[in-house]
Amino acid sequence: MSSSALAQYAIFLVIVTLLVKPVGRYMARLFCGERTLLDPLLCPLERLLYRLTGVNPKAEMRWQQYAGAFVLFGMTGTLLLYAILRLQRFLPWFFPAFMTSPMTPDLAMNTAISFATTTTWQAYGGETTLSYCSQMVGLVVQNFLAGAAGLAVGVAFVRGMARDRAETLGNFWVDLVRSILWVLLPLSLIGAVLLIWQGVPMNFHPYTQATGLEGVRQTIAQGPVAALEIIKNLGTNGGGFFNANGAHPFENPTPLTNLIEMLAIAVLPAAFTHTYGIMVGRPQHGWLLYKVMVFLFVIGLLICGWAEQRGNPLLPHSLNISAGAGQAGGNMEGKEVRFGITSSVLTAVTTSNGATGSYNSMHDSYTPLGGMVPLVNMLLGEIVFGGLGTGIYSIIMIALVALFLAGLMIGRTPAYLGKRIHAAESKMIMLYILASSISILLFSALAVMTRAGLAGLVTNPGTHGFTEILFAFASANANNGQSFAGLNANTVFYNLTTAVTMMVGRFGLAIPALALAGLFAAQQPTPDSAGTLPTHSLSFAVLLTSTALIVGALSYFPALALGPLLEQLTMVR
Repeated sequence: MSSSALAQYAIFLVIVTLLVKPVGRYMARLFCGERTLLDPLLCPLERLLYRLTGVNPKAEMRWQQYAGAFVLFGMTGTLLLYAILRLQRFLPWFFPAFMTSPMTPDLAMNTAISFATTTTWQAYGGETTLSYCSQMVGLVVQNFLAGAAGLAVGVAFVRGMARDRAETLGNFWVDLVRSILWVLLPLSLIGAVLLIWQGVPMNFHPYTQATGLEGVRQTIAQGPVAALEIIKNLGTNGGGFFNANGAHPFENPTPLTNLIEMLAIAVLPAAFTHTYGIMVGRPQHGWLLYKVMVFLFVIGLLICGWAEQRGNPLLPHSLNISAGAGQAGGNMEGKEVRFGITSSVLTAVTTSNGATGSYNSMHDSYTPLGGMVPLVNMLLGEIVFGGLGTGIYSIIMIALVALFLAGLMIGRTPAYLGKRIHAAESKMIMLYILASSISILLFSALAVMTRAGLAGLVTNPGTHGFTEILFAFASANANNGQSFAGLNANTVFYNLTTAVTMMVGRFGLAIPALALAGLFAAQQPTPDSAGTLPTHSLSFAVLLTSTALIVGALSYFPALALGPLLEQLTMVR
């Protein structure tokens, strides 16, 4: 790996690290009810919204009420988006000459669930399937609402960890409104302007018909791209206005837009570790969580970057795939030349860790080991940064498993932040851990055992085909949305099974997390003793990292052995 590649990775992580403290402190002040710079402008609008909707901002909710509001909000958004998608031909800005892919009932259902759960799994090509109205009124709105709902749940989880002898976790509607008005909306306005400045379209013009130098007529799709592009990354939603996603020059035209979009994905979830540390009264613990995330992030970068730069050894020896002054070398298949291997790998690792399937290269064309990195990132539950708000409880759940195992080894009741992990708490943790592996492995097995599932493998059979299937359900469960594009997922089978997996990944994980937060909030903390493992120590960091890898290996190593690992061994013989 070249020094320039390492420098690019280092610069990205340095920028993210420098932003963690100010952004994290801002969110802590916001959700703790302290004054912020935007209060004079936004507080009147917030009060107006509460009067219009009849919300009492001072009324707090138990975890059951909070979870119920979260699920109800998600289901309502799903139904509204489904109606928009099914009726789009009767709504403005629908161009029937170019909308050549039909929006079938099962595809509309899958897409509605996808965007309402921040998955943005797209079994369609945006420019040939969705109108401008569907993109703006449907998808962009859900990107804001679903992203804010995820942040609200993360805030409620943190409150549960921070409070003592409390019965409530806050008010979902207040957290939702403040997430939109104080976090997502101002950042989206700034980010969209920056993208427009760099050449990302923002218009409602009909598609342009052009004739190339060879006399071939070409349809150039455009539209309000900048509005969707920024919020899909800030809300850790993903997806794309166009089928090529972040590889399309209208979505991601320059290296600067690529950097802006990657920062939009990573900064808010990364900064939430500092928010967590402040709200629970242990800033050092928040920094330790961030350091563990960065360590795992760097490991993924190095492995994926090495594998892609090494290239495919099965190519004829007469081909020179080494890097040089005149070529990038390595495996450039499926990658944009304006980004090269380095920026493609950085984006792949960032998007797979950040619950945002906004990729700028085709991961299906990566080497087996290189493609396994984003797959493993999602299988681990995206504990590195993760989704907006939801990422924090992913890594805390692994931390609780680590403390539980440590408690068994030394014969002590495990505790976290001075609160005991009893039978009820352990059940919620195990339910959270098992929900993902069961849904991913069950539906992957069903796909490889049925004719309907195997019918989706239109280009690659064997080990790579199995990886495509496993990747699809891992992405759906992680609410990520990226895919190995060799799998034809626009079938009734995959539209139904990935929809169920997306709901498990969204609601099946959020509900146990909120229940656990409610149990912790009700406890009376006990002072630390000589036998308490400090949560800001190197020992805890090693224990946390090891547990994450062990739990992931125990759950998914057999599946990885049948897919990318076997393909890698076959490739290197």
